[in-house]
Amino acid sequence: MSTEQALRDRSESKCELCGATDNLSVYEVPPNSLGGVDDSVLLCSTCKGQIENPETTDANHWRCLNDSMWSQVPAVQVLAWRMLNRLRSEGWPQDLLDMLYLDDETALWAKATGDHLDDSEKVIHRDSNGTVLAAGDNVVLIKDLDVKGAGFTAKRGTAVRGISLVQENEEHIEGRVNGTRIVILTKFVKKS
Repeated sequence: MSTEQALRDRSESKCELCGATDNLSVYEVPPNSLGGVDDSVLLCSTCKGQIENPETTDANHWRCLNDSMWSQVPAVQVLAWRMLNRLRSEGWPQDLLDMLYLDDETALWAKATGDHLDDSEKVIHRDSNGTVLAAGDNVVLIKDLDVKGAGFTAKRGTAVRGISLVQENEEHIEGRVNGTRIVILTKFVKKS
């Protein structure tokens, strides 16, 4: 069974955040999604668009979180928590956040993208050109890099797909090169 079909079965073919039934698609919840059922949700185009483009957020649309935050699905809880944090200046989301309980593992997942931090507290990863990097982005190496301990050189021009951000250090990202997961300095990559 495909991930999308499993999500449709789980959600009864409704957006897992707002309940809409049109234009549904799979959304992999960053930063470490493997595309499986447990780390993905089924979203409508409105929810997905506003999650991916925070500047388009319509606070009234997200009043649906009053219901969906109680989901038993950790991926849905993570998205509800992140959106409530993004909207907490509106007032009503803070009340919902105060009621929302996440177990320790789910809370760590929810906080992994830094949505709960003020802009001054966020660790922002930038490539060699100053472009902001996000978890899941694809980058290209701009310099040959010796990979210590792995015995090979990552060549300039190598594509690194689906990077992860090292949350405590804005100069480090992680990605797979030649099947080996390595830490890469952001000054040696450019977003593709």
